[in-house]
Amino acid sequence: MKKMITLAMMMMAMTFTANAMSYKTAKDKALFLSDKMAYELNLTSAQYEDVYEINLDYLMSVNSRNDAYGTWWKRRNDDLKYVLTAHQYEKYLKLNYFYRPLTWEKCGWTFNVYSHYTNKNHFYKGRPNAYANYKGGNSKKTWRTTKTDNRNLAHNTSPNTTNNRNNGSGHFGGRR
Repeated sequence: MKKMITLAMMMMAMTFTANAMSYKTAKDKALFLSDKMAYELNLTSAQYEDVYEINLDYLMSVNSRNDAYGTWWKRRNDDLKYVLTAHQYEKYLKLNYFYRPLTWEKCGWTFNVYSHYTNKNHFYKGRPNAYANYKGGNSKKTWRTTKTDNRNLAHNTSPNTTNNRNNGSGHFGGRR
């Protein structure tokens, strides 16, 4: 009986792990999604960097189909609301392939942006600087206390004055 329970628990753990996205996959999907957001929402270079980090954090946090629109999705939207101007955020909300980037179908992830952008090799912008060295770990609190730029953000009109890069120890515990 103990062997059956142990086996069932191992199979359950493997199922959840199999649903988790690898760092490389999350990185590539975040790049594609952020590139299209930069193009359609007319993001500045600084916004593009931030949006890439936000998208990567979200994609790395999704481990099961329940995560797609759970806590990390809400955190992503809060972070994007902070980074985007009011006009950009309103447009973002109307574009479902940006607003809801993932769908769980047939035991796998569907990236909704591919329904609108079918050429997975076409990019409008270069890779953000964060693509090479960002490992994840920013959170809403981190964005509001450590990001620096002089943009006139509709949701925060007083930019911060520190420029600390996250050391990767945020909600991933430094494991990425």
